[in-house]
Amino acid sequence: MPELAETYACVPSTERGRGILISGDPKSNRVLYTNGRSVIILDLNNPLNVAIYGEHAYPATVARFSPNGEWIASADVSGTVRIWGTHNDHVLKKEFKVLSGRIDDLQWSPDGMRIVASGDGKGKSLVRAFMWDSGTNVGEFDGHSRRVLSCSFKPTRPFRIVTCGEDFLVNFYEGPPFRFKLSHRDHSNFVNCVRFSPDGTKFITVSSDKKGIIFDGKSGEKIGELSSEDAHKGSIYAVSWSPDGTQVLTVSADKTAKVWEISEDGNGKLKKKLTCSGSGGVDDMLVGCLWQNDHLVTVSLGGTISIFSASNLEKAPLQLSGHMKNVTSLAVLKSDPKCILSSSYDGLIVKWIQGVGYSGKLQRKENSQIKCFAAADEEIVTSGFDNKIWRISLRGDQCGDADSVDIGSQPKDLSLALLSPELALITTDSGVVMLRGDTLKEEAVLEKHRGALTVIRYSPDFSLFASGDANREAIVWDRVSREVKVKNMLYHTARINCLAWSPNSSMVATGSLDTCVIIYEVDKPASSRMTIKGAHLGGVYGLAFTDEYSVVSSGEDACVRVWKLTPQ
Repeated sequence: MPELAETYACVPSTERGRGILISGDPKSNRVLYTNGRSVIILDLNNPLNVAIYGEHAYPATVARFSPNGEWIASADVSGTVRIWGTHNDHVLKKEFKVLSGRIDDLQWSPDGMRIVASGDGKGKSLVRAFMWDSGTNVGEFDGHSRRVLSCSFKPTRPFRIVTCGEDFLVNFYEGPPFRFKLSHRDHSNFVNCVRFSPDGTKFITVSSDKKGIIFDGKSGEKIGELSSEDAHKGSIYAVSWSPDGTQVLTVSADKTAKVWEISEDGNGKLKKKLTCSGSGGVDDMLVGCLWQNDHLVTVSLGGTISIFSASNLEKAPLQLSGHMKNVTSLAVLKSDPKCILSSSYDGLIVKWIQGVGYSGKLQRKENSQIKCFAAADEEIVTSGFDNKIWRISLRGDQCGDADSVDIGSQPKDLSLALLSPELALITTDSGVVMLRGDTLKEEAVLEKHRGALTVIRYSPDFSLFASGDANREAIVWDRVSREVKVKNMLYHTARINCLAWSPNSSMVATGSLDTCVIIYEVDKPASSRMTIKGAHLGGVYGLAFTDEYSVVSSGEDACVRVWKLTPQ
């Protein structure tokens, strides 16, 4: 059976003008973030060690480990919180409908018995605290009039909860059962994030007014601010305390992260300004951060995760990136089969090295959307939604000159001739276009499919070709005799989106909207297939072989996965 060998994780979903709240495991260097309906558990020490939870029915917004690291509570845009096991199979413990709108933040109590969640309530409650096992309320949270963006649980007794949001307020509650105690209006814009220090003596709020304010953890009174001399020049979206509670990390729309030393009297002075290398565009705005043991983690609007070392802030950060949107196509370079290129429709092309993972983004001069994508050794060919076919020269990690041809209608699929990649074949709604080619003449019409054809690919040795249709069927044909070579390939339950041949032409893999990848051996009946169930949440859109026993897949979940096939 095929086994999952590697996952190249998607990056966190981000939104312009909003922060994202990522969190860490109290017992290890794993972090949690969300993308679409997925919750991603990523090991900072080994980014190829990834687990993905895909059981939310709606896009997930935030996830947190319980204090003992055994459970994860994750929330979504429908106001639902799911509590599930960190380990084997992520078994569901409980599911609660907490708010009537999206949940923006949630936190566990230090004893792991209660959870507080905040967000948008569509006119109803905007904050709720409840018992983790029964869902019963543990307090009343009055005092907010608009979406509550962040909440924090005091990590020591006596318990307190503090909340902040779009009404510029910071509210302080005592309990349990929790009751409103006091409110501060020191900020003059959205208050994006609030966090208690690990020892519970202080909490800090950061805001789109570019200020950070420190309060006493027990009484809720204001005690200090981050120094205005070194203040951020844009909205501050997130804040995270160091494990010893003497420093905080902040990130801002001004594209910088800052480490501040917090004195006993509650004022903060700048220790170090951290900058990440980037293009300098809006994608470099920083929207999320986390201080996880010795790792300082920042997340940019474009999804790039930068990991700095707390013990050596001068050291350049390790940068991880990937796709945020559906990965629609994959290509493997013949000259270097370990090199995988993936593209998503937002125009991003990412290079991965098998066994290593993320290896950089290919920057094109013309950053248009991508629908179809193919690669030869020296160039890539793309088409988008503007009727143009682009040919872009490839030099290592850089894209060189680009030429485009307008073919007059929208391309549906494109394929490069195996022996002469300068020849490109493009299908459109109304016909076939051949670029830089001879004339095409019809030799035969092969009728067997019962649904519209979605993909056709020749085998590397030219003896066979395979086709897939919207009616879930695939067929392998003999090129010379035009007879059906493998029939009854009817094991998908939805449209076939993609197919790929193994380098020696002995196997063909199909990927479908039904989330599965099926691998057939052409010399055996279709019934002896190998199936990868649930390869990608939302459907499989890209497939390629890197060698006889390695299949790469990509999909709607914005992830790329490598599967090892064991010879039957």
